[in-house]
Amino acid sequence: MTNETEGVQRMMLGDVEVVRVVEWHQPFVPAADMFPDLAAEAWKDNEDWLAPDHWEPDGGRAVLALQTWVLRSAGRTVLVDTGVGAGRDRPGMAPFHRRQGDLLGRLARAGVRPRDVDVVVNTHLHVDHVGWNTVDADGEWVPTFPGAQYLVPAADDFHFGPDNAYANGEREVDRLIYEDSVAPVHRAGLSVLWDGEHRIDEHLTLESAPGHTPGSAVLRLASGGDRAVFAGDLLHSPLQILHPCCSSNGCADPEQAVASRRRILARAADERELLVPAHFGGAGALEVRREGDGFALGPWAAC
Repeated sequence: MTNETEGVQRMMLGDVEVVRVVEWHQPFVPAADMFPDLAAEAWKDNEDWLAPDHWEPDGGRAVLALQTWVLRSAGRTVLVDTGVGAGRDRPGMAPFHRRQGDLLGRLARAGVRPRDVDVVVNTHLHVDHVGWNTVDADGEWVPTFPGAQYLVPAADDFHFGPDNAYANGEREVDRLIYEDSVAPVHRAGLSVLWDGEHRIDEHLTLESAPGHTPGSAVLRLASGGDRAVFAGDLLHSPLQILHPCCSSNGCADPEQAVASRRRILARAADERELLVPAHFGGAGALEVRREGDGFALGPWAAC
């Protein structure tokens, strides 16, 4: 990747330009809470490469990035996930409650204006992946990208939507997220619900990879000899490459998440796909290698 300005990096994969736009990169929550099945020794034994980009040894917190990926492919601009948004009520989610982010400013510095975006991909409908789907226009939430087609996993739309009492009504915040960040896109007629597989263009294909949420998806890129998989929240830490059986505490179905994670890691290793999870810090993307019955970290993307 080449650094253009703070928080913006670019690289070419075949004929597709990939632009990484980072809103923040910082310690998030205690690693022991976020990854309850990962032993403390796993973090300490790998401290030399986990710190400081992925783990804060002194505080024991996982370090995550909040970022969006822009793909310029087949003449169109595709946005992969839209962060937390600005000015949202998110009770019980202190890092996100009424946060005032600057994703649109960062996108502008990367040369991307809202009217330039043709496709928005929500890999799933969690708070930190749909926030900038909409903006506040005089007290009404309206689509941020008025000319875009928003691709929404059908299984997540049902699970988090009103027909399922907003994720079974367990948290008020799930209703708020859907009503301010998803429902306005439906009302504007900009959403496309999909399931299983959805081809965006000759280079980009969405595939279901459930477990983190019922409709969690990955985006595959294939152009020329280059391959990549934008893996959403299948992984939150590169330590999960070494321990794919360990899910985060945010996974709705941990066993299903493990199966999806193993499948995507195996394919990434076998097909030399660049692995691009939603929240990795540092270079943000890396190759994966097989090691016995498991996996090892390959080279990180050059920054």
